[in-house]
Amino acid sequence: MSEIILGIESSCDDTSAAVLQDRVLLSNVIASQQVHKDYGGVVPELASRAHELNIVPVVSEALNRAGVKPSELSAIAFTRGPGLLGSLLVGTSFAKALSISLNCPMVEVNHLQGHVLAGFVRQKDVPVREPEFPFLCLLVSGGNSQIVKVNDPLHFEILGQTIDDAVGEAFDKCSKMMGLGYPGGPVIDRLAKLGNPERFKFAKPRVPGLDYSFSGIKTSLLYFVRDEMAVDPGFMENNKEDICASFQKALIDILMDKLVKAAKQTGINRIAIGGGVSANSGLRNRITEEGRRRGWETFLPEFKFTTDNAAMIAIAGHFHYLAGERCPLDAAPYSRAADSLIR
Repeated sequence: MSEIILGIESSCDDTSAAVLQDRVLLSNVIASQQVHKDYGGVVPELASRAHELNIVPVVSEALNRAGVKPSELSAIAFTRGPGLLGSLLVGTSFAKALSISLNCPMVEVNHLQGHVLAGFVRQKDVPVREPEFPFLCLLVSGGNSQIVKVNDPLHFEILGQTIDDAVGEAFDKCSKMMGLGYPGGPVIDRLAKLGNPERFKFAKPRVPGLDYSFSGIKTSLLYFVRDEMAVDPGFMENNKEDICASFQKALIDILMDKLVKAAKQTGINRIAIGGGVSANSGLRNRITEEGRRRGWETFLPEFKFTTDNAAMIAIAGHFHYLAGERCPLDAAPYSRAADSLIR
């Protein structure tokens, strides 16, 4: 019998719904929220209100595009956390209501697990290429920077993670400070392509083990730009391409140094990346280059699966559903979960 999973994602500022049939993606609809650009970051209250407006038409459109009737669903997979609590409440409440009305089981999904498994979404007429287990995943986003050992679809081990800011957070905060706009990652990535990454040097953090730290380099950039502009008010405008290129290179160096160390320690040469920052062209090129040089088998997600989307929630839900896991109706969303990927 065919298995059809509806995925619902509402952890931050994107409302998304997707339909998978036997792991093949039939639809993936995303409603993005533009209102946050005026504030230089996501405003939680505005995000949750937008989810309330978007979730019904987004889910309806996903089912229509997939050609699937609600009664044909095998399970409803939804993001329980981590994320913005108000936004998660909208998705969780909708999933519960739909589950009751259809008498269809729910499956809870950890948002970060979805990012790790995004590469397992299959598409019609697209060759299947996914890593064998175990593999290492560099999970990088606005709220998380982790090196994860993926033993199987449901059992992860966090080898290292940020002790302060995430790399995506560093991109966004520094972009805002420099007046480049929000979200900062795409802006800095675009400008970095035009600049000299060797012109400016930033000190790297010295953190033991495989953990990361990005607060120091963020502060270093802010003071550097401030001091230079005190002497030359036009410094930022005249040198923004080189600043962005040098800053982006420094962030990627930090990420890659620990990833290389993790690969050596574990002896695993299957390397994947996931999360919003995995769309960064500099990081994607560097992963590919290091893989070629070190004999890694590298796996880069398609750009449409890097940002928050329901296809990744549906594929994670697929594995939970096959394992016989079901979510009770009294489950509450969670905004934070320390080491939540470890099962």
